[in-house]
Amino acid sequence: MLRGLLLVIVLALNSGCVFVNIETPLDIDLAQTKFGTKQGEANLQSVLWLVAWGDAGTRAAADNGKLTTVNHADQRILSVLGGLYYRHSTIVYGD
Repeated sequence: MLRGLLLVIVLALNSGCVFVNIETPLDIDLAQTKFGTKQGEANLQSVLWLVAWGDAGTRAAADNGKLTTVNHADQRILSVLGGLYYRHSTIVYGD
């Protein structure tokens, strides 16, 4: 019984350690959000907590989508096995 309770507590404290895939807005005024007609995305990745590459900046995302005006931005985070593989994406919307 005690082992089961301990296992539940450990799993609850470590939620998201095996797999995380979330998307959240990078905007504080969501009531006035205008997306526009174009979308761009930029990524940063890392493997084994040792090697990282990419550019997940807003400018890189806008350049990739050929946007001249950014109206809104989201971020997407994918993490596998506590960061063994990690990808951070910035998605921008505009014209």
